[in-house]
Amino acid sequence: MSSKQGGKAKPLKQPKADKKEYDEVDMANLQKKKDEEKALRELRAKAQQKGTFGGAGLKKSGKK
Repeated sequence: MSSKQGGKAKPLKQPKADKKEYDEVDMANLQKKKDEEKALRELRAKAQQKGTFGGAGLKKSGKK
């Protein structure tokens, strides 16, 4: 029960996709999408720096 080909057979390689030709409208949409993603990343980073929402911290009781 031995064979030369052991283990899983490797899948065949897919041919590389041709580079797409973009017109002005497509390029504008891609640029807009990149700008939106960049702004979103900046907002996330800014939100992480501020910490938790509310800013109340630990609640203290009125007792002394």
